[in-house]
Amino acid sequence: MPPIQTAMPPSSPPAGSTVPSPDRIVELGYAFRAAKAVLSAVELGVFTALAKGPCDLGPLRREIGIAERGARDFFDALVALGLLDRDTEGRYRNAPESGHYLDAAKSTYIGGDLDHLNVRGYARWHSLTAALKSGAPQTDDGADGYFQTLYSDKGSLESFTKGMTGGTKLAAPIIASEFPWRKYGTVIDVGTAQGCLPVQIANDHPHITGGGFDLPAMQPCFERYVYQHGLSHRLRFYPGDFFHDALPRADVLVFGRVLHNWNLATKRMLLKKAYDALPAGGALIVYERLIDDKRRASASGLLASLNMLIMTAGGFDFTGAECSDWMREAGFCGVQSKPLTSEISMIVGLK
Repeated sequence: MPPIQTAMPPSSPPAGSTVPSPDRIVELGYAFRAAKAVLSAVELGVFTALAKGPCDLGPLRREIGIAERGARDFFDALVALGLLDRDTEGRYRNAPESGHYLDAAKSTYIGGDLDHLNVRGYARWHSLTAALKSGAPQTDDGADGYFQTLYSDKGSLESFTKGMTGGTKLAAPIIASEFPWRKYGTVIDVGTAQGCLPVQIANDHPHITGGGFDLPAMQPCFERYVYQHGLSHRLRFYPGDFFHDALPRADVLVFGRVLHNWNLATKRMLLKKAYDALPAGGALIVYERLIDDKRRASASGLLASLNMLIMTAGGFDFTGAECSDWMREAGFCGVQSKPLTSEISMIVGLK
């Protein structure tokens, strides 16, 4: 009988060397758990419920409609993630960031963006490997494509519009304050969804008029949102399809998180259409989750581009240098980029 083989002990690292920790790798591998806990908390309305005040475990779980089993672990996981606080008496309350950005009753609410990720994005990322192998989108949208499917279903459209508003909330006030709006009179937001950006600009600059351009199905969502903000007399909806129709004319046109949805030929076509629609001296604003020019640091931009691989037939994210080159090719001059948030930047070109 051969001797029993025992595992060899790991060899010691050479004297003076440092063994790297596996912690970051493990954390990345398990990151989906934290992400889903946050998305479920938004879906269940945890932060909106706690905006009313501190709450014990039992009443909180009953208000949001979850079972007893798992409830304590769920809320305490949100504490460990820094989204909730728990006092010495065991009552839960929102952490400052959660209370500010994830209470649906506040104007600063960005949960719509997270809800959209939860409904449309999270499950589809299970198919990333298949998308990488095939180069094809991993949706069930058929020949009509991602956006036609979204716009044809009322429930999906509502989720999408709220998601676009949530994703614009952080960048919109900075665009409204950092761009020299005093030099211009009109603005059209192309692919406007509910109209979050033109509403912010019009609120901050009383001389600005204009509106938003999008597919006709979006009109009721836009008009309702604009009406709620008391701006129906200054902002209106322009229905159309930028594949077939000219863009409305205005002093400033905006492509906000639009170009990344399409292939390079379409990106260039849209930039040329924008140039043609602007008057001399007009401006185009493009804001996106840009990839850093060296493609080494912007994990959020690169992961966003992989999301386009999964969700669209030809979309991809891009660097600021690439977008600036495309804008110059379309005829724009004085092209400059500026960071807006930790992830979003804008690029401005003049005609």
